[in-house]
Amino acid sequence: MSTPDNTLTGRALVPVFAALMLGMFLAALDQTIVSTALPTIVGDLGGLEHLSWVVTSYLLASTASTPLYGKLGDMYGRKPVFLVAILIFLAGSVLSGLSRTMTELILFRAVQGLGAGGLMVGAQAIIADVVPPRERGRYIGLIGSVFAVASVAGPLLGGFFVDTISWRWVFYVNLPVGAVAVVIIVTRLHLHTPAQRHAIDYLGAALLTAGVSAIILVTTWGGNQYPWGSGTIVGLALAGVVLIVLFILQERRAPEPIIPLGLFRSAVFRVASSLGFLIGLAMFGAITFIPLFLQLVYGVSPTSSGLRMLPLMAGLLTASITSGRIISRIGRYKPFPIAGCATTTVGMFLLSRLQVETPPWLASVYMLVVGLGIGLTMQVLVLAVQNCAPPKDVGVATSAATFFRSMGGSLGVALFGAIFAARLSSELAQFPPAIAARFSGGLNISPDEVHGLPAEARDDFLHAFVAALGPVFLVGAALTAVAFGLAWALREVPLRGARPPAEPQ
Repeated sequence: MSTPDNTLTGRALVPVFAALMLGMFLAALDQTIVSTALPTIVGDLGGLEHLSWVVTSYLLASTASTPLYGKLGDMYGRKPVFLVAILIFLAGSVLSGLSRTMTELILFRAVQGLGAGGLMVGAQAIIADVVPPRERGRYIGLIGSVFAVASVAGPLLGGFFVDTISWRWVFYVNLPVGAVAVVIIVTRLHLHTPAQRHAIDYLGAALLTAGVSAIILVTTWGGNQYPWGSGTIVGLALAGVVLIVLFILQERRAPEPIIPLGLFRSAVFRVASSLGFLIGLAMFGAITFIPLFLQLVYGVSPTSSGLRMLPLMAGLLTASITSGRIISRIGRYKPFPIAGCATTTVGMFLLSRLQVETPPWLASVYMLVVGLGIGLTMQVLVLAVQNCAPPKDVGVATSAATFFRSMGGSLGVALFGAIFAARLSSELAQFPPAIAARFSGGLNISPDEVHGLPAEARDDFLHAFVAALGPVFLVGAALTAVAFGLAWALREVPLRGARPPAEPQ
């Protein structure tokens, strides 16, 4: 049933929560599902030189739009904003599947990303509306499990569609799932919609989008398309910093800012956002290399490497769901980020010990430990932020927490990619120049090229690869150790038993 303050209980909550999870699953899935389809897409559409933009355009649009969706949901009501987001996402999916050129696909993937930013934030903010904080832990835990399932299901589904139907179904598959979510949200979710008129901070939105886009392009292009010291990268970095400073100045004077600076007066918000940034930095940055290790060292296919990451998913699922249920029972959340950061630090250190001779079962144990640590931490931080935010700012607080984690992930991929490429170049200095030049590109290493080398050269390269990979995970361990120390500063605010009536806006 539904209570006057929007809270849902019993059977009324089940279909709504399922629809929200479907929406988040679609957004998370499309971060990874194209990875195994990219070679086929290039073969069909051409445009190899623009290949990375199929992923980058989605990431850029989803990250940059995240804070705006949070504010719009607080201003105009979360149900209509969430529905608009999922319709934009589905439109982008249809257009991506119909693409005839690489330019069209990149553009329509950006449309998908614009919708995905709203799906991520909207689902978590709606849960904050319909479930009291004291009961929210179990649902936040289930939402955290969506990311784990999507990270493994994405490459598997992408490979399946490419092998059996067409790469275009990588995008078309979103339509039936999204349609179910739309029908349930329209018919079963009834939320208070603010009637008061608002003034959107268009200038703040433009400055934030431009600043975030410049920073993400720095982390994406740096060391790949352009050298780190090139004029393009330095210019983008300076532009990003200037635009973010201008955004902050604008937010101080805007009547209804995109990210209210008052949120940063909360110690819980500051610590939780910093923790999310560090965990995103270490998690997304370091875990990017696990499939590469599996494909190179164990010689498995991209699809099989996704299956071999099931222990990571199992750990994340188990820890996320279990911690959520315990939090709902005891009403406390602080112990979980502390334990999660400590566990992740141990897991990252174990991954740094991977060798060519490491048996697959032991690598699985290491991944399980990392999954447990992330599952204990990631979604609990969202719960802490929502619990301390004023009801009128729950959406924007949720989007800010998600935004900082996404930014950490974007920077982490660039940071660890640079560390790995530098270490690998050093290790390959003793190789013949032709081989050293071919494999000094970090994440651009082709497993087929490596396994096409003569046996002795291949073994030498794999040992060099593993020697370069160790420091990547060690840096990840150091970052999560810093997060562990910071987690002790996270203030415990008792979880409210029920949300007060919605304030007029």
